[in-house]
Amino acid sequence: MTDKRWEDIKGLIEERFGFLDLREEKIVVGEDEKGKPVEGVVEIVEFKTPQGKFKLERTTKPAIIDKKVLSSRRIGAEKNIVYIYSQEEMIKTFKAYRWQEEKGEWEEIKPDFLEES
Repeated sequence: MTDKRWEDIKGLIEERFGFLDLREEKIVVGEDEKGKPVEGVVEIVEFKTPQGKFKLERTTKPAIIDKKVLSSRRIGAEKNIVYIYSQEEMIKTFKAYRWQEEKGEWEEIKPDFLEES
């Protein structure tokens, strides 16, 4: 989802329903090869419609461009996987949730073609 499309969706939600909550949260995606944390951002929009309460999440994080497996041939040695993150390329994912009153939790909404039979 492009940045413009995301802004359009937020504008439509604000116009039609208003926001219950609009926030950004920083998340730690992993560590780079030097041990420094690699961060991403989650944008969260909550709103209420006649069909119930909904939450949209858009996650932006650096793309993984390579991975290194560090290991030794000794018995009982651990394997470490180090991911190499891109400085320029970002991955953007989108998820939608609906509040389930009877369960007291958010349930992810998946498109019909992704549902298992």
